[in-house]
Amino acid sequence: MEIIKALNWRYATKSFDKDKMVTKEKLNILIEAFNLTATSYGLQPIKLLVISNKELQDSLVKHSMGQKQVAQASHVLVFCIETTIDKIYIDKYFELVKAIRNTPDEILDPFKNFLIADFENKSKKEINEWSTKQAYIALGNLLTVCSIERIDACPMEGFDSNMYDEILDLKSKGLQSVLVLPIGYRAVDDYMAQLHKVRKELTDSVITV
Repeated sequence: MEIIKALNWRYATKSFDKDKMVTKEKLNILIEAFNLTATSYGLQPIKLLVISNKELQDSLVKHSMGQKQVAQASHVLVFCIETTIDKIYIDKYFELVKAIRNTPDEILDPFKNFLIADFENKSKKEINEWSTKQAYIALGNLLTVCSIERIDACPMEGFDSNMYDEILDLKSKGLQSVLVLPIGYRAVDDYMAQLHKVRKELTDSVITV
């Protein structure tokens, strides 16, 4: 039941205490959790950009639909997708599998060749949509970890991805921003913290067969 209490505690924070910072230890937990997130085929087509530069955070507010949480937060986590998933990328993944698990090529090659052919047949749009779905999985995972660690967060889709990409120089890194997550600690005057969570009854959201 502790996890249920934690999930009931969390909410989309509308106002952060700008003087309270997430410790390095807590931040490292989130970073590790991001890296441990399940992804399709295990390919991890996502990267996390961690921002703690207040001047930079301030500059991003106007590209975040004016959401002040971006400036107030202890850190801003930007979920990015790899813009190129090709044979080279997939080969590199299987090299890592081989190095860690010492799995022979004759076992790895059939699956590797399947993935290479599959992604070669996908359009750029299809690959980006697939990668973005993996970013949402990571976001959900981090929201849960944040709630367990009593770190407040506010998941955001409302931002100008093109401007984020330009300001953060993501294109040169082969990345594209898709989600933003300011983290920190709720302000004492954040009215949202006192509101009851609105959710459907379990009988309206879950079907058992």
